[in-house]
Amino acid sequence: MYKKIVLNNGLKIVLADMPHMESISIGVWIAAGGRYEREDQAGISHFLEHMVFKGTKNRSGQQIKESIEGIGGALNAFTGEEFTCYLAKVLSKDATVAIDTLTDMALNPKLEAKDFLKERFVILEEIKMYVDMPNQYVHELLVELLWPDHPLGRPLAGTEKTVSSLHQKDLAVYRSAMYNPKNIVIAIAGKLPSHNLIKGIEKIFRHVKTGPKKGFVPVRLQQKKPMTNFHSRNTEQTHIALGFHGYSRFSSDRYTLGLLNIILGGNMSSRLFQEVREELGLAYEISSSARCFYDTGALVVSAGIDTRKISKAIKVIMGVLKRMKHRKVGKEEFRRAKEFYKGQLLMLFEDTMSHMLWAGEKSAYGDKTLRAKDVVRHIDEVTIDDVQRVSRDVFKNNKLSLASVGPIKKKIEEEVKKRLSDL
Repeated sequence: MYKKIVLNNGLKIVLADMPHMESISIGVWIAAGGRYEREDQAGISHFLEHMVFKGTKNRSGQQIKESIEGIGGALNAFTGEEFTCYLAKVLSKDATVAIDTLTDMALNPKLEAKDFLKERFVILEEIKMYVDMPNQYVHELLVELLWPDHPLGRPLAGTEKTVSSLHQKDLAVYRSAMYNPKNIVIAIAGKLPSHNLIKGIEKIFRHVKTGPKKGFVPVRLQQKKPMTNFHSRNTEQTHIALGFHGYSRFSSDRYTLGLLNIILGGNMSSRLFQEVREELGLAYEISSSARCFYDTGALVVSAGIDTRKISKAIKVIMGVLKRMKHRKVGKEEFRRAKEFYKGQLLMLFEDTMSHMLWAGEKSAYGDKTLRAKDVVRHIDEVTIDDVQRVSRDVFKNNKLSLASVGPIKKKIEEEVKKRLSDL
């Protein structure tokens, strides 16, 4: 189903043929994200992603949008901790147009001074917006606790200080270093056109200067006790994010952690949703999520809670975590979690964009487990004992951090800290 090609200059291409579809989704993945940035240039990957849409040597900003939207397609981009991706979804017959536009954006941005100054203002407003959103800001506070003094612990958009100190030439230098063929994966999923896309991509990159693949600062965990950050703010709710150090995406336990996450808070039939929301009415929104990076990861529980009930809610959440450690999951609950995991995975492949994101991310990481059936096999191999073992490994005091945004009083802060020490 997948065809992987590596060009002489190091550029990687992955193709997922879906002949029954009419669309095709294309992503240009660059190994440039938050964890590759120095402290003084935090937010530069995200800034560059914004600037690319302002125009290239061949297209104005308006022409970039019109080239995709004018043929009925959709254009977007995102910046993460470890990658930046430029993506488009178009009809199969327009694949060449999309590839030409996306590669032009990545390889030939103008980065003009007038656009730089305007976009810096826009990004500073974006940073303020996230700070004003307690359900978003609490996660910025949490990653700072999980990975202190490390690029993974900084906000992806940067701070007002770092973004204000960046210069136009900084973006050009950074792009030149990071956006080289050895750092790029082009992922294509959908109805592949009859003409040879590979030859077209080879022609585009024929004269692009290559360079070394960039490294990043590895994570070294030194946490010895629960870490907390209670950010006082006059909000209607208190938003919490409770995080535990997890596993890298190359760990054999990542699939077990995925199942643990589903059982804990990954859907509406999960333990946290049922107990905290449905049975006790302590929160409208509560869920958990698992994230895996090259060399680390995290399991995060997040919720919006009535401030008057925060201590009780934390007590209930900690109780659910403790039961995960000390009582084995029932066979029926375990079966449902596996079916949910596999079902959500397989449904990804019904859409060309979701399929491209899957194949692109996997290929960009160098993950050899591309086929869905291989992932399903890994999920099926997980046992009930594995879930309890991973629960005991992850839910520890020296792996726990809690951030909150809301009007919590000092007395309640002390109560919450006591609850956290009881794992």
